[in-house]
Amino acid sequence: MNALPAAAGVGVRLAGAGTALPDRVLTNDDLAALVDTNDQWITQRTGIKTRHIASNGTTTCSLAADSLRAALEDAGMQPRELDMVLLATMTAEMSCPSTAARVVHEVGATPAGAMDITAACSGFVYGLNHAETLIRSGHYKTVAVIGAETLSKITNYEDRGTCILFGDGAGAAILTADDDASRGCLAQTMRSDGSLWGELYVPRTADDLPESHDGFNGRFNTLQMNGQEVFKFAVNTTQAIIEETLQKAGVTAEDLAVVIPHQSNRRILELVKKRMDLPDDKMVINIDKYGNTSAASVPLCLHDKRVAGELKEGDLALFVAIGGGMCWTTSLWKL
Repeated sequence: MNALPAAAGVGVRLAGAGTALPDRVLTNDDLAALVDTNDQWITQRTGIKTRHIASNGTTTCSLAADSLRAALEDAGMQPRELDMVLLATMTAEMSCPSTAARVVHEVGATPAGAMDITAACSGFVYGLNHAETLIRSGHYKTVAVIGAETLSKITNYEDRGTCILFGDGAGAAILTADDDASRGCLAQTMRSDGSLWGELYVPRTADDLPESHDGFNGRFNTLQMNGQEVFKFAVNTTQAIIEETLQKAGVTAEDLAVVIPHQSNRRILELVKKRMDLPDDKMVINIDKYGNTSAASVPLCLHDKRVAGELKEGDLALFVAIGGGMCWTTSLWKL
């Protein structure tokens, strides 16, 4: 499907970004006290050194709200200027109401629209694509996109195959209409293949288990993952969707200022970088500090680059993510 042309005279600007992280830090040595593992084993296989873990009443909602407040401050905006809040999460507070609606209330943005997006690790980039389209339509001026997770509450800390990977955190971006119609999303993809759901899922009861559930760790309401299959899928699919998106926009990898990927595993990112012949400074990798934070990982990367002053007006930035579903997505932006 070809990308639709931008609405005449309406561009989209990244106005601000912010993050929120729990105070508690869980190191690889801490995990070694819980399961049969060690710092060297985890680092070699994942690239992760530390991850933040929610405690003392920290929730998905509180992290999301704090990250949105930080993004609004960065943008120099007030909460009441928001027309819509899109919150990507796989660890919502409850099935109803949406966590997004509670965040709107917490930050004082009522009566802004609110909606949760459930696309696992792809959620924030899905949200960028939706938000950009809402603004281009002319119906909305300013939209916040948040990725927030408390994966620790669905992690089995007796399963060393998964507990070493995941962390908690949140990141937010403020998007707003701009007079320069060339700014915003130049090309995007949003894909899924539900036949692969059993490779990464969170079962509530035995009825939720796939027919072949040899890898089930024995604890419901925790993440189950076929690590080898997810790894292979992520490497091949990430390269393919990056190439597809660049082709849609009529640009090359050399034209990109930065690739901001979901932080799934350092080995995955390094393989994609090598296959795409991308210089080290073009692909953001910060998984060592935060672990895999699902929908929060892309905005955490975005914020780190923004704080470092490494993003400038006119840069081409490619956001890319793959997650459970399976869902995968890209969003190529002229900042």
